[in-house]
Amino acid sequence: MWGSSPPVSVSLQRGKRDAKFLPRQLFLFLTGDPAVRMMIPPMPTLNIVLVEPQIPQNTGNIARTCAATGARLHLVGPLGFSIDDKKLKRAGLDYWHLLDITYYDGLSDFFSRNQGEFFYFTTKGRHVYSEVSYPDNAYIVFGREDAGLPEELLVQNEPTCVRLPMIGAARSLNLSNTVAVATYEALRQWGYPALESKGKLTKYQWKE
Repeated sequence: MWGSSPPVSVSLQRGKRDAKFLPRQLFLFLTGDPAVRMMIPPMPTLNIVLVEPQIPQNTGNIARTCAATGARLHLVGPLGFSIDDKKLKRAGLDYWHLLDITYYDGLSDFFSRNQGEFFYFTTKGRHVYSEVSYPDNAYIVFGREDAGLPEELLVQNEPTCVRLPMIGAARSLNLSNTVAVATYEALRQWGYPALESKGKLTKYQWKE
């Protein structure tokens, strides 16, 4: 199995202010200084993998979740829509410039280009998603909305097939909701690295 590294929390002196280390894609968006980029230590990486997604709105919502959390998005084809679908872009809104996204022709293409620990979210899993530990560079894999992941893939990876608990009469949760739950569980385990944990009021100020 591949190793993992703990979240890193450091700062870089840049002029008269400290530049906090950000997830890779956010930092590259905010600075154009190649020398500064080279000084950034590796940050924990979370990979969200969608296998043959069919509904553009779901993928758009998931893209927004990835952009807001710094997770990488992997889209494994064939897709059930065009990547320039208006519904896809509308759901992702103004977050597309923050995305780190990669496209693949199929599962063989995906596995040939990626290494790490893979966790397969499926209603058929026998392990609860919150009872496993997600290492740095974990790949969290989701199947298509109408069929899920191929059972031949699941049966070969039983220890890392996980599910969200739900009542027996419910078939499944919405894909984009499931991805959001899984993403934040991994980030919770890592202590939400480089994410802002305190918000601000618009018209007022919180009392200190």
